[in-house]
Amino acid sequence: MKCKRKRKPDVLWILTILFGLGVVSTGYTQSLMAEHVDYHASVSTPYRTR
Repeated sequence: MKCKRKRKPDVLWILTILFGLGVVSTGYTQSLMAEHVDYHASVSTPYRTR
């Protein structure tokens, strides 16, 4: 009787998935930080008059 072995996922696929998740989470974090900085800059910066 032959034993069926489960095939382990390739290291390349694992690295690709991790890299993709890193890119997505970094882009999402940057967009949140940009909104956060824009909001605080508009709230805390008084308008200048000439």
